[in-house]
Amino acid sequence: MSTLDKDKVVGLLNQILEQELAGVVRYTHYSLLVFGYNRIPIVAWLHEQASESLVHAQQAGEMITHLGAYPSLAIGPLLDSHQTDIGTIMRESLETEGKALALYKELLVTVESHSVMLEEYARQMVHAEEQHAGEVDKMLRRPGDIAAFQPQ
Repeated sequence: MSTLDKDKVVGLLNQILEQELAGVVRYTHYSLLVFGYNRIPIVAWLHEQASESLVHAQQAGEMITHLGAYPSLAIGPLLDSHQTDIGTIMRESLETEGKALALYKELLVTVESHSVMLEEYARQMVHAEEQHAGEVDKMLRRPGDIAAFQPQ
């Protein structure tokens, strides 16, 4: 195994930590804005996403401290269009999940063949984020549509 660029890896992990902490805030905020007949299952799903983001933030922080570095106390950008319809909330979610996915993929490329632990962590997170994006994509489709969601 060749030398790991620790500074770059810690930088990426801190960006991930900040992005995931923003997810906790964002999904919690979204859950307060859901109204209508389907409120209960949607709010429950949003709470699950907030909890998952917290776990992901904790995992990133553990990786940072494993490398002997200091985890960021910042929170990533909080995208909010101030629209409260479920479609807008889901589209914003898909956009921010895409940003998190890009960070995990960059981490994977950076750590490949340098650290099995970090490589496996990055792979697991890419898998989780791709799966989550796929679920949001399905939620954005109209009932009966098979094709992936196409933002306009």
